[in-house]
Amino acid sequence: MSEPQKIIHPIPPLYDQNCQILILGSFPSVKSREAMFFYGHPQNRYWRLIAKLFDEAVPNSVEEKKRLVLRHHIAMWDTIHSCTIIGSSDSSIRDVVPNDLSVILDHSKVDRIYCNGAASHRLYMKYIFPVNGIEAVKLPSTSPANAAFSLERLAEEWMCIKNTQTNFS
Repeated sequence: MSEPQKIIHPIPPLYDQNCQILILGSFPSVKSREAMFFYGHPQNRYWRLIAKLFDEAVPNSVEEKKRLVLRHHIAMWDTIHSCTIIGSSDSSIRDVVPNDLSVILDHSKVDRIYCNGAASHRLYMKYIFPVNGIEAVKLPSTSPANAAFSLERLAEEWMCIKNTQTNFS
């Protein structure tokens, strides 16, 4: 077991002015911090899930991943700006400083927020909801640690993201 480390979130938020939905994780895993992009662990099912929801090919490169979510008006970030953490363990997170979501909310059309997993949702409701007043929907985690959910079961639960989008003409 490694030692706790105080870490500042190294990945900038991903969004553009057309984003309608914000998906928040808790804090980047060691693999994501190394890759400098969201859901960098090869066993995390996030990218396979998003591709499945929108009937698209699974993206491989960071650029393909960015294009996939932005094409579907999805913004991405995490609830935590900095924390003390051991490795990638959400259960070890301490000394939380939340992210300021106004950087996304003030420059996009985001009006719905979804949390990828219980830790993200718990931290959002504790630190961010009191500031912005926007309810967040808790979705089951795409982490490989959430072995109770198959990709198919995750897709059933996450389908609400696809079903709530407004189409632009």
